Amino acid sequence: MQQNQVLQDLMQAMELTQSELADRVNRRLLTAGRRASITDRTVRYWLTGKTRWPQQAVREALEREFGCPIESLGFARPDWARPVLPEDDVHRRDFLAAAAAAALAHPTAHARVGHSDVEQLRTNLAQLVALDNQRGGHGALETGALAGAGQVMRLSRGASSGRINSRLLSLAADYLALAAWSCIDARELDRAQTHLDRAGTLAGMSGDPVVQMTVWNFVAMLAHHRKRPGEAVAAAQAAQATRACRQDPLYASLAHARTAIGHSDQLDRQAALRSLGYAEEALTRSEALPRPPWLAFYDLAELRALTAIVCGQLGEFEQSEAASHQALATIPANFRRNRAMATARLAVAQIGQGEADHACSSATAVLDLMAGDPLTGRMRTLLGDFHRNLLSVAPDTHATREWTDRARPEWSRT
Repeated sequence: MQQNQVLQDLMQAMELTQSELADRVNRRLLTAGRRASITDRTVRYWLTGKTRWPQQAVREALEREFGCPIESLGFARPDWARPVLPEDDVHRRDFLAAAAAAALAHPTAHARVGHSDVEQLRTNLAQLVALDNQRGGHGALETGALAGAGQVMRLSRGASSGRINSRLLSLAADYLALAAWSCIDARELDRAQTHLDRAGTLAGMSGDPVVQMTVWNFVAMLAHHRKRPGEAVAAAQAAQATRACRQDPLYASLAHARTAIGHSDQLDRQAALRSLGYAEEALTRSEALPRPPWLAFYDLAELRALTAIVCGQLGEFEQSEAASHQALATIPANFRRNRAMATARLAVAQIGQGEADHACSSATAVLDLMAGDPLTGRMRTLLGDFHRNLLSVAPDTHATREWTDRARPEWSRT
């Protein structure tokens, strides 16, 4: 029998015992009107490979729990169970599975782990970041990141030196931070908190100031989405205090921008604009240096996109629209999700000024940008805000009816 190492790594990353996973799957089964039949022994059979292909109801429960296809959890579909799918469905399944599989093309788990193993794991992480840039946060991305974290922690037992072990702890924290970010983007905020708590512990143990800054950055973002502005400001200021921000102006710029968003949530205009000024000044001092793949999104265009958020929070919609246009002029095409988010904020700023026709055109452009993939949770929330404002400002216009007809099919997609 071949062990299911993928599922084992996921459980380790999520700190799930066999009993806890059994309970979670049973809850999913009960919600679906099925009998709760999973025990510790069932999970043990999955892990040892004695059960390679669970029953359909159980497979569906596992897919709902982890947010990805069953094959991405290390289970092997037998030949007799392989359906003949239309070509588009095949491509879509391959894409979803790729998010989890990218993290699992790992070095052989031999007795001693060295620098080349760490670099391979970093390459796998970069592949997941690239998927995030295109589609945004979703279950398969979270699962892939968690699988990568579990694999790193397993390999850390064979670290050849204390330095390698520290690098592995840092890398595991990076994977968990990506899992958390995927949850934030998907608006799965409780799960994001769980992943960030673990990432913060590993970041502290690693002593890596860059990953410590990474974690604080996502803590600030999570607090913003949970409407806890005081926590958002405190987390962003903690990011500013890291050695990474003191040594690299690019990190400092991003931390100041996150602080500005927290202040704007508090409607403290003076503090928000002051922090934006600090962010722009630091950005002008930054140089091209090797940095983690997740930070590739941050440049002047992204600072303009964050400025649009700050101005929108402060009710300054004309300035928010201008900043959104500036951002969209230079956000690279490969950052598809970021372009879509900036366009959605543009729509919100335009309807905030009563410009229903322009706003509906911008909102429709978001759907066009993300065509082929479901909208992320953050995007749905932002477009939901836009839609409510639109119905308040211009409920009976032709543009409103066209937008409503265009958007209706999107709300049912998952």
